[in-house]
Amino acid sequence: MELRGFKNRNVSPGYIFFEGEPKPLTSWEQFKRFLSRAVKGELFVGLWIVLREMIRFDIHTLQYPMEKLKMGPRYRAIHKLLRLFDSGSERCIGCGLCEKICISNCIKMDTKVDEKSRKLVTQYSINFGRCIFCGYCAEVCPELAIVHGSSYEHASEQRASFGLKEDMLTPLDKFKANKQKEFPGFGALSKDADKFVKKTPLAY
Repeated sequence: MELRGFKNRNVSPGYIFFEGEPKPLTSWEQFKRFLSRAVKGELFVGLWIVLREMIRFDIHTLQYPMEKLKMGPRYRAIHKLLRLFDSGSERCIGCGLCEKICISNCIKMDTKVDEKSRKLVTQYSINFGRCIFCGYCAEVCPELAIVHGSSYEHASEQRASFGLKEDMLTPLDKFKANKQKEFPGFGALSKDADKFVKKTPLAY
């Protein structure tokens, strides 16, 4: 194959050349081109918006940490482990579904079988340094034991930042004072759920 056909650098007929804007020759022409590029209507619109927000004086800034943002009910923040309403025991039954579905492999669970052949959760921890807060663990939980709370402050000085079971589980004093917040999303208890609760002889 010869390169004779590729040596012709002329373009095909009908090609339109674009010369662009002429290059400024004097400093005055350069200054006029600068003004035409820099000073546009959008610049004054942006300046007016900034000035309007400055003179309104209804400041939207929160004085953090004294004031904190109110998060929505479905906000996925630090995890919480809930208790049963009838007995106050842990809702977690140790099925391990949250550990299996975790795509970032940050949940670790250890269980044992007690003398009554019931499974007990001995260790439950979440590595918040690896957690991406996807919410899969809360969606797959059959007992609504693990949910996402509204606390979004999980900064740590160490790379390995863990959330232990004792920190995430609702304390008994807050539970007895009815301060356990229920997840208001899909699968949560209804407002009249208390009248359907029956006391059970076993604290499970």
